[in-house]
Amino acid sequence: MKNLTIARRYAKALLIIGKEDGQAEIYREELDGFASLMSKEKDLKQAICNPLYAVSGRKKVLEAVIEKVNVSKMMKSFLLLLFDKGRFGFIHTINDFYQKLADELKGVLRASLVSATKLSSETVEKIRTTLSTRTGKDIILEVDQDPGLIGGIVSRIGDLVLDGSIKTQLLNMRKSLKRGESI
Repeated sequence: MKNLTIARRYAKALLIIGKEDGQAEIYREELDGFASLMSKEKDLKQAICNPLYAVSGRKKVLEAVIEKVNVSKMMKSFLLLLFDKGRFGFIHTINDFYQKLADELKGVLRASLVSATKLSSETVEKIRTTLSTRTGKDIILEVDQDPGLIGGIVSRIGDLVLDGSIKTQLLNMRKSLKRGESI
């Protein structure tokens, strides 16, 4: 829990700087790219984060990588600050929080849509439009399939879950029958 709080603080701080200098979207791309690089290159992350190596050597590796990927001066300072404060290991969590905060700043919500069968692009667009109208924000949908739903769809927007799956309806009917309620 403490790590999430720390990551959220760093993400908010970077977003505030991005809002002030109008570079929030650039920082989003740079941070996401750097976090992705660390995910792909496990040995590189190990070389930067492993406390068994000397701090000066790890920092030199980080500085060399920053120079190679060619990020903005602010992002370079941010990444070095994370390293100096011993928070570089949180880069993925910081990135996740930053992406969410940057989406909020743009008025965008990310949602997931899970269906039992493949949905047509027209159906997905209708659902996206409806969700957008209901929330008043632009929706980016991540569409997935789960045959275990039997039928229907389940949509998730943040903490809100809209479950119209047949599986859930059957489970609710079972609970009602067990309690002796009429359907």
